Order: sequence, then structure tokens, then C-alpha cells
Amino acid sequence: MTAPNLRPLSIGEVVDASVKVYTRNALTMFKLVAIVVIPVQLLSLVVNLSTAPDPDALVGTQPDIGDFAPFAAGLLVGGILSFIATTLATGACFKAVSDAYLGGTPDWRESLSYARSRLGSLLWVSFIAALLGGLAFLLFIIPGIYLTVAWTVAVPVLLFEGTRGLKALGRSRALVRGRWWPVLGALVLGYILFFVITAILTAILGGLLSVGAGDSLTANLVVQTLVGIIGAVVTTPFQAALIAIIYFDLRVRKEGLDVALLTERMASPTASGSESGWSGEFPGGGPESRPPDRPAGG
Repeated sequence: MTAPNLRPLSIGEVVDASVKVYTRNALTMFKLVAIVVIPVQLLSLVVNLSTAPDPDALVGTQPDIGDFAPFAAGLLVGGILSFIATTLATGACFKAVSDAYLGGTPDWRESLSYARSRLGSLLWVSFIAALLGGLAFLLFIIPGIYLTVAWTVAVPVLLFEGTRGLKALGRSRALVRGRWWPVLGALVLGYILFFVITAILTAILGGLLSVGAGDSLTANLVVQTLVGIIGAVVTTPFQAALIAIIYFDLRVRKEGLDVALLTERMASPTASGSESGWSGEFPGGGPESRPPDRPAGG
């Protein structure tokens, strides 16, 4: 496996590289997300259908909280399962993206195995980031935005450096320090570009599926499940690609990332530079490397 010569990327180049890795390896990443998400979504659908109150039985009666308690409990269980599945799928996508970006061929089985062996740590760092970030948003919006961006690369830090928990959040903040605005710019540009497209697609699909659903609770739950599955399969890999490439760019800029050591650590048995989804070519220039950009005061 031949690793590419990485160089600092502009905001537009980060997004462009993310799109290229995503599109060239879409089927592999769609498969690994679908394998994780579909069983959980279908299980949640069955639970919701079995606990949903009968609308006809409630007609003419005073609704009681007990009528909705099982349904609410089912939604809670489904939410927890979805969080676990999404975290696992996202971690697997990070592994697949790193293999593709660093000159290898991503394999969905290996990527899932890699993420599954670190699932506990992935869940913990994702939970504390969501909890602390959510509290910051509730108390003060601006600190919440700051922490969300500062902790952007916490999961890649966990996966690729073995740093866990609060230390992963601190390491992410240290990497982003001095590059907060460019990281925010890459996130905003990438999400606007991608989610406008996916929002249109899911809206069209949801609209078509909803035509025959009418007011039926069962039909609407099925439609919501299908739209949720498609949305997760399409969006999760791109989010991982964007954040992973931001992480690699920060390492290159601030630390002169040793690609040879990292690719050796992340190497997969199927790695092959000639079959890689990432060609080693960067938008706006060739694969030649430049000295790392070390911002003053970072």
C-alpha cells in the first residue's frame, strides 16, 4: 500500500476531497451502514406498532397518560438502540474513509469489526460530547457552538490515536485551536452542499410514500422508518468523510502527520493503492506535499 503525500487543504479542498472519497466508496459505506441500521429500525418499528394506542379505542374517551406510556417507552428504547447503531455505523465509516483516503481499499466487514471492538469507548465519548454540548447550548448558545466545533474530531482522535473519554474531547479541542473558524467553515459548507441535496431526495421520497399512507398510524410509522433508514444510509458516510478529512488536515498542518506510521497502524489486509477510492490527487494541485502550516499561537 502506498500512502499519499498529504498537504494542508483549503476549506473548499476539504469539502471536495470529502465528496470524492464519499462518492468513490459509496457502495461499501452504504452497505455497512445499512447492515447496522436496518435491523434496529425494523425492531423499533415492530415495538412502536405493538405499543401504539388504538385511535378508534380513544374516540369519545378522555385520554389517560397510561394509554401512551407503553408507546413512549417504546420510543425511548428505539431511541437508545438508534443511538448505539448510529454510533457503530459512524465509527465504521471513519475506518472505511481513513482506508480510502490514505491509499487503501475499504472493506465493510473489517470496518465494522474495527468499530465494534471500540464500541464502548465510542458510545461514551459520543454521549459525554452530546451531554456537555447540549448543556452548553441550553445555558449559553455561543459556548455550545464553540464546543460543538472544538469537539468535531473527538471520534477520529479516539479511533486513530486511542485517546478516550474526556481526554479525546481535550485532544480534539487542542487540534482545532487556532483553526476553529476554518473548521466551522468546512462543516457549514459541507453540510449545506450535501444536506440540500439529501433533503430534496428524502422529501420527494417521503412525499411519494406518504401519498398512500393517509391518516393511518401504522402506514405513517412505516413511512417514517423507511425515510429514516434511507437518510441514515446516505448521510452517515458523508459526515464521517468530512470530519475524518478535517482531522487529517489538522494533523498535517499542526503536527506534520506521519502518514507512513498511521497507514501502517490502520492498514487492512485488502489494502491496495491501485484500487483505492482515493487516488492521492488533491483538488487544486498535485499530490506533492508542502511544509506543515504551523499557526502562531495555536
